[in-house]
Amino acid sequence: MRLGLALGYWGRGPDPRHLELAQEAERLGYDSVWTAESWGSDAFTPLTWIAAHTSRIRLGTAIAQMAARSPTTTAMHALTLDHLSGGRMMLGLGLSGPQVVEGWYGRPFPRSPLTATREYVDVVRQVLRREGPVETDGRFHAHPYRGEDATGLGKPLKPITHPLRADLPILLGAEGPKNIAQTTRIADGWLPLYWSPTRTDAYEASLTDLPEDFVIAPMARVTVCDDVAEGLLPVKAMLGFYIGGMGHAKRNFHADLMARMGYADEARRVQELFLAGRREEAVLAVPDAFADEISLVGPRGRIAERLELWRKGPVTDLLVLAPDPHTLRVLAELNS
Repeated sequence: MRLGLALGYWGRGPDPRHLELAQEAERLGYDSVWTAESWGSDAFTPLTWIAAHTSRIRLGTAIAQMAARSPTTTAMHALTLDHLSGGRMMLGLGLSGPQVVEGWYGRPFPRSPLTATREYVDVVRQVLRREGPVETDGRFHAHPYRGEDATGLGKPLKPITHPLRADLPILLGAEGPKNIAQTTRIADGWLPLYWSPTRTDAYEASLTDLPEDFVIAPMARVTVCDDVAEGLLPVKAMLGFYIGGMGHAKRNFHADLMARMGYADEARRVQELFLAGRREEAVLAVPDAFADEISLVGPRGRIAERLELWRKGPVTDLLVLAPDPHTLRVLAELNS
């Protein structure tokens, strides 16, 4: 199981520790470093900055949001950074949800998410292969554009810049069972939001007949500490925000996933509290058991014991949300 460093997205401003953590991860032999975006900082610019200050570690977006860019624009970002980094780029993509897509990006959330994802990936792959002009007549993505307001002058084009790799890895952040199953067919890897090594049956039906070398790369917060309950608080805070705030009461993919993992009543309670403005109570309502399952928190010995569960399953890459270089070093030693 390879290790990656997940840096996430910025809060109020850039985190001055991120570059230091990425460089330390590279020194420790971590395979990859990943950035994200929500409705603030973007995923590609910080990754480019890290690329300029590292030499070996692979560079991934986990995730870049599809609604933020047309698929050809995303392909341009990926092929450019792949060239500048000497072939280290990995493109992680996700749809996000209706609140973000329509509220932030001002675009309609696709009524058929699977079709929209499939078309998006197809266009990106056409750009990267550069076998001919990009041309597709999709339901959500058409090249050239042929809508009622089109001029009719659109011309199929292929990228001026020759991509460094036609097989630049594409990974998808999928949550629903059908979306995960499709991911195994159209992508090179899957970026699970939550992964419990003791509940792999939650995904089993979607992960049959995996392609060779298919990547499964969940994120997990890792904290070396003596007090497990205290160490779980940041995990619970993240879960409270995602389950309560990252979606509508009637349509929240993160809450649905928590429910499928055996915590339906608890997910509903977290949502109710968060949407009522009782955010601290919402965080405390996240079960310690669930937060513990999807993270690695506690003394070194406890983390070592629980890490074995992750190594025994289908996970190929563990993307580590770690607060400090010491934690990165401990995990590297335990995984060696």
